[in-house]
Amino acid sequence: MTMTAEDSVPTAGRSRRAHVAGFWTAAIAFGIAMAFSTIPTPIYALYQQRDGFPTVVVTIVFAAYAVGVAISLYLVGHVSDWQGRRAVFLAALGVEAVSAVMFLFWDDVPGLIVARLVSGVGIGALTATATAHIGELRAQSHPESRIAPLVSNFANLGGLALGPLISGVLITWLPAPLITPYAVFLGLLVLALVATALIPETVDRAASARPYRPQRISVPATSRGAFWAAGTGAFTGFAVFGLMMALTPTVLVQSMGIASRLAAGVVPFAVFMSAAVAQVLTARLALRRQLVLSWVLMAVGIALVAVAVVGGVLAVFVGGGILAGAGVGVMFRASLGVAASLAPQGARGEVLAAVFLIAYVGLAVPTLLIGLALVWFPLPLVLAVFAVVVLVLISIATPRMVRRLA
Repeated sequence: MTMTAEDSVPTAGRSRRAHVAGFWTAAIAFGIAMAFSTIPTPIYALYQQRDGFPTVVVTIVFAAYAVGVAISLYLVGHVSDWQGRRAVFLAALGVEAVSAVMFLFWDDVPGLIVARLVSGVGIGALTATATAHIGELRAQSHPESRIAPLVSNFANLGGLALGPLISGVLITWLPAPLITPYAVFLGLLVLALVATALIPETVDRAASARPYRPQRISVPATSRGAFWAAGTGAFTGFAVFGLMMALTPTVLVQSMGIASRLAAGVVPFAVFMSAAVAQVLTARLALRRQLVLSWVLMAVGIALVAVAVVGGVLAVFVGGGILAGAGVGVMFRASLGVAASLAPQGARGEVLAAVFLIAYVGLAVPTLLIGLALVWFPLPLVLAVFAVVVLVLISIATPRMVRRLA
């Protein structure tokens, strides 16, 4: 049977509509998974209250997530390049659903650690896959459009922001606070799985077939100083995110006497949403201006956070967190931009993979060290030292990146 030109028009139209629907479906599914990864934030205090474990255990549970992400980024993050976006997307969502089941039925400390590790594995596989899939779906439906990076970034950071907020609402006004958030998100993840199964594939698996190997990690030999400056910016920014995700409930209770479950979700929401909004608002700024702006925002924000903890002032803590979050959002994107500019031909993915791994080390290690320090030292002192270290690191890294772009 021969297809005429007239026959191909409806087919092309259906294909375009499928890619448009797939674009938004992928973005929503990505956002749901990212939100699930942060719903434990306001719940940590409830586990602490129930089981009586110290704050260092919270940081260990949190660090397990970052370890899972880093391992998965290295081993699985690039597999969708030849195994197909949809297959890896579905597998990652399935892993997140398994993590939700673990939270529901294995909620002692070992179970929390393993569930967070599993969740990190799923997110590590999902982040690069979903970002690439969203971009390719948009390119096939609207080749001239430039909104895909904004949508994928907002799904990422916006999802991270919504997780604590939704969780805080659920544990404040609905029964069974240690069950309800995970049950709700398990349902959302299952729906996301079903919807994602209908998204068009954008990778020709036969043409892309290759033997498996872990993600190659590359540091540009001729620009190592600038690369490590970019890595330091990413490391420091994620360290701030880790602090605000893992320890906000502890800070609110110990420094400000606020045990509100909703507040424990609203503050991280504000921090992550400020990062998402700042990335959108500064997208057209030159990279040098982004770096300088992020430097100022992070410096002022983290200083205010430390002052607020010492003085027990909630408004200053929230305001500082919002400024720091905005700075982190811009700093991370600018650091990736600097690192990409350093990459030799054909090694861009390997250089960016190195920056992402450094960033997730920043998410895990400083938070864990803070938790250990809290065993022996008071919270205000520990966070004051953390703020000083952040200020020193970004004050070293930012000028070096700016000089690279001069």
